[in-house]
Amino acid sequence: MYRKELFVFQEGRPIRAIVRNYKKEDFKDLIAIQQECFPPPFPSELWWSEEQLTNHVKLYPEGALCVEINGELVGSITGLLVPFDPENPIHTWEEVTDHGYIRNHDPKEKTLYIVDISVKPAFRKLDLGKLLMQAVYERVVHDDLDRVLGGGRMPGYHHYATQMTPQQYVENVLVGNLKDPVISFLLRCGRTPVCVVPDYLEDEESHNNALLMEWKNPFK
Repeated sequence: MYRKELFVFQEGRPIRAIVRNYKKEDFKDLIAIQQECFPPPFPSELWWSEEQLTNHVKLYPEGALCVEINGELVGSITGLLVPFDPENPIHTWEEVTDHGYIRNHDPKEKTLYIVDISVKPAFRKLDLGKLLMQAVYERVVHDDLDRVLGGGRMPGYHHYATQMTPQQYVENVLVGNLKDPVISFLLRCGRTPVCVVPDYLEDEESHNNALLMEWKNPFK
């Protein structure tokens, strides 16, 4: 299992943080984090349920991580192991994550797929999302996996949907002409683009698009 204690900084002041596996006692807080991170128009039915969270800690506890600040649960990341064919990368979030229930988790596979990452808005300046992503990278190296993979929402795209295609929007983000709250964050975390995936997830802001992004194990 995983537990890391370290310091993050808020306006130059060090604050102790703990990244660890989440468990049943955390479910209520995890659901509250989702509700705060994904308010309407994001579909409320996509927030975690206790049944989904139970599967996460039962089927792949190594991929179920959270972060605490001063004893308060403020963020989480969840993954599962799946097959991946780079020649046929297109899929939907529902297909690859089993609608978030991860019953398709296969411990023999080598791609760690990110189901979700959430950090409470009030704590996002502490770079906690990067800490959670780093923990997943460490799991990939520790378990000799091939990659981290996941679809990044494009919530800034709805501002430009009448002016450019999703691919053109991504290209503008990649050259620095535009910034996207999710895609730019994932780039800072070390993830690299694979392809744009249409109809990835019901998401009004992204016009249902996502950018599939990966992080490859540098030791393979």
